[in-house]
Amino acid sequence: MAKIKSAFFCQQCGYETPKWTGKCPSCGAWNSFVEEVVQRGDDKTKQETISWDDDNDKDKRKAHKLDEVVQSDAPRMQAPDSELNRVLGGGMVPGSVILIAGDPGIGKSTLFLQLALHWRSITILYVSGEESEQQVKLRADRIGVSNPNLYLLTATNTNTIFQEVKKVRPQLLIIDSRQTLESPYVESAAGSVSQVRECAGELQRFAKSTNIPVCIIGHITKDGNIAGPKVLEHMVDTVLQFEGDRHYAYRILRTLKNRFGSTAELGIYEMVTQGMRSVSNPSEILLSQHDEPLSGIAIAATMEASRPLMIEVQALVTTAVYGTPQRTVSGLDLRRLQLLLAVLEKRGGFHFGAKDVFVNIAGGLKIEDPSIELALVCSLLSSYEDKALPSNICLVGEIGLSGEIRAVNRIDQRIAEADKLGMDVIFIPKANAKGLDLKNYKIKVKTVNKVEDVYKMLF
Repeated sequence: MAKIKSAFFCQQCGYETPKWTGKCPSCGAWNSFVEEVVQRGDDKTKQETISWDDDNDKDKRKAHKLDEVVQSDAPRMQAPDSELNRVLGGGMVPGSVILIAGDPGIGKSTLFLQLALHWRSITILYVSGEESEQQVKLRADRIGVSNPNLYLLTATNTNTIFQEVKKVRPQLLIIDSRQTLESPYVESAAGSVSQVRECAGELQRFAKSTNIPVCIIGHITKDGNIAGPKVLEHMVDTVLQFEGDRHYAYRILRTLKNRFGSTAELGIYEMVTQGMRSVSNPSEILLSQHDEPLSGIAIAATMEASRPLMIEVQALVTTAVYGTPQRTVSGLDLRRLQLLLAVLEKRGGFHFGAKDVFVNIAGGLKIEDPSIELALVCSLLSSYEDKALPSNICLVGEIGLSGEIRAVNRIDQRIAEADKLGMDVIFIPKANAKGLDLKNYKIKVKTVNKVEDVYKMLF
């Protein structure tokens, strides 16, 4: 009989030790060790790797010279979701392991069930460990699409899953979710560090041996990080983050890791009754339509990864009622706002020290691009002077501590996006005008060097 004993695992990195330790010697985390029952013994047998071709599988175990390795010409699998294809770098790579994580209720299961329902050209096995067959069927009926090649399995044991895989022989495997999986070779509760690591290892071996892509849905912690040991993110090929404010209809799919493509891509979705709708032109949705010009509103040409976006920056400046002025932001870094207010106070002579300042990014987006600072400054000045900016202008530029406007990257894509949306004027940093060909654009480009130049032109 196999000897059974317990061990302590770090919840952050998966480090194993026979005794409890206050600080993890691997990642340095404090109070992260939990005790789990593990199985050790000579009679412990690992699961056999599934392979459709045993001869090729044995040949792969031999060492080969790098020059003798023949590169596979297998094309990427084009999913019926243009945004997902964009994020993955052009489609799913056969044999890849994709991990997607996000807040509870953000729409992870809906997104991949919708993908499975629309992908009728291949056989798909959808494994649900959190919901029953009736619950998944109810969501599929709400989406309103049927797929005769979609198989549904409600199981959490990995042996049961792989037995059904041999019967169905799918071309895509979707696991919802990894925290519910449990391997019979590890005697601990489902969702523990050892179970998550073992199940992920079995799915990785299955994907590499059968050349079938595996999509794994995961959870996140209360801090916003992907739940489970950090080694799990190293094991998979692609890590996607599904984020957004549940009070808004828009969701953003970001790439945190991608071995087969760029990590500078993102996809934008809109939550509707029938599921997730791909947003091909988010700029038209993020810009609100006003019947008359309003003060405190400016349009910024920003970049989300490699995708140009036109967003609306809203600011409200009022007299402080209490002794300490308030600084409230939504979708921006508060420290960056305080820095810009100090620049306007020092370089421009505007007395924001006695004003309450409220800033919001329309649409519920979170922007980290510093190129929106010029639009943010103009929205603050517009609300301060109570003068509305023209609705047909947009601004791009980073503000330095001395009040200068610094150059930004990919200025040509920003100008093209503003021109496509019908903007008449765009303000860009003077340093970006070098070598810029403006003959291909209808929009009028104005270069500015300091905040004072913009203020004189607009106010």
